[in-house]
Amino acid sequence: MKLLSLVTALAAAGSAAAFAPSNVGSARSAVSTNMAASEELYIDEERRFLMNLILLGSGALTVGAIGIPYIAFFVPPGSGSGSGGSPAKDALGNDIFAQAYLAEKPANDRSLAQGLKGDATYLIVKDDKSLEKYGLNAVCTHLGCVVPWSAAQNKFMCPCHGSQYAPDGSVVRGPAPLPLALAHCDVAEDGKIIFSPWTEDDFRTGGKGWWN
Repeated sequence: MKLLSLVTALAAAGSAAAFAPSNVGSARSAVSTNMAASEELYIDEERRFLMNLILLGSGALTVGAIGIPYIAFFVPPGSGSGSGGSPAKDALGNDIFAQAYLAEKPANDRSLAQGLKGDATYLIVKDDKSLEKYGLNAVCTHLGCVVPWSAAQNKFMCPCHGSQYAPDGSVVRGPAPLPLALAHCDVAEDGKIIFSPWTEDDFRTGGKGWWN
C-alpha cells in the first residue's frame, strides 16, 4: 500500500509539472516584447525627426517668401553700373533722348531729370549746345532741400536756408558745407542720356567725392 501511495504521489507531481507554465517561455516573451517596444520607439524617433525637418523647411520657405520682398521694398533702386548706368527720365518717367532734348533746350540750360536712385539731377547744356559730361544732384548738402537754378543769378540758390552754388555745383555761400554731388552723364548708342556713378576725384575740390 505504501509503495502504491508513493507511486501515485510521484505521478501526480509529474502531471502538475507538465501543466505548469514554463519560465523559459515567459522569459522569451518578455524579451520579444522589449525588442518590439525598442523597435517601435526607434521608428517614432525617426518619424519625429522627419516631421521636425518638414516643419522647419516649411517655416523657412514661408519666412523667405514674406521677408525677402519686404526687405527688397526698402532697398533703393539700383543706380546702375559704370557700364550700363541708369537712363535719365523726365517728370513722367519717360527716357530722355539727347537729340530731342538738346533741340528744345537753350545754351547754358540746367533742367531737372530723374537721375541715380531717382534723385533729382540737373542736365547741363553747354554753350555749344552739347551736353555736359556730368550731371549735378539737386539735393542741397545742408539739409536736403532741392536747389533750384536761377538763370538770372547764374547760380543755384537754395530757398530753405540761403545756400548758393556755382554753375558747376561748388559752394558759393553756406551754410551748405559741401558741393552738389556729381554723376557721369553720357549718351548711349540708342541716343538715350545715361547717368552713372561718379567714382573719380571731384574736379572742383581735387579730392575724393564726399558721396562715394
